[in-house]
Amino acid sequence: MQFLAGRKLISPGLRPEYKVTLARTNDLPLLPAIELAAETLFAGHGLYSVPSLTTSLEDFREAQRHGHLWVALTDNIPVGFALVKVLESTVAHLDEIDVHPEHGQRGLGSRLVMEICAWATSAGYRSVTLTTFRKIPWNMPFYARLGFEEIPAHELSPALLALIKDETQRGLDPALRVTMRWTVKP
Repeated sequence: MQFLAGRKLISPGLRPEYKVTLARTNDLPLLPAIELAAETLFAGHGLYSVPSLTTSLEDFREAQRHGHLWVALTDNIPVGFALVKVLESTVAHLDEIDVHPEHGQRGLGSRLVMEICAWATSAGYRSVTLTTFRKIPWNMPFYARLGFEEIPAHELSPALLALIKDETQRGLDPALRVTMRWTVKP
């Protein structure tokens, strides 16, 4: 028996090959569909405040122009992405990461995050930050396994506080969220 994964027929036991790379211009229009598909994973977790919005094509274009957008590809088609924003001169912020559920549980999220951390290290950043859901298994516990630690409230920078305020205004409950940091090792 075979099943459809993305646009390719896959036999059981066979997994497609993936690669993580900087996003190309032709990848950008395909990313909102990945975002929307990944959003379905929140169903059943009581997160009614998760906004059903996708990143604008202009935001994707800007990130891609600055080298702040990576994609996970299979057969040259994006199935996941990670978008970074630079909120502070020494800190890269992982603003969003999504993997299409059809390609989940294959290590793509980890590969994307580690690619961001490697890039941040080579670019001279001191840390990578992110905000995520505290109790969902593939959120805070996932990032903790990759070396991210919760940032105590008294250590939040003005840039991160502004980001949290913006998330709250967009409907994300701050009581369900956590801010985390991965620190570059000297």
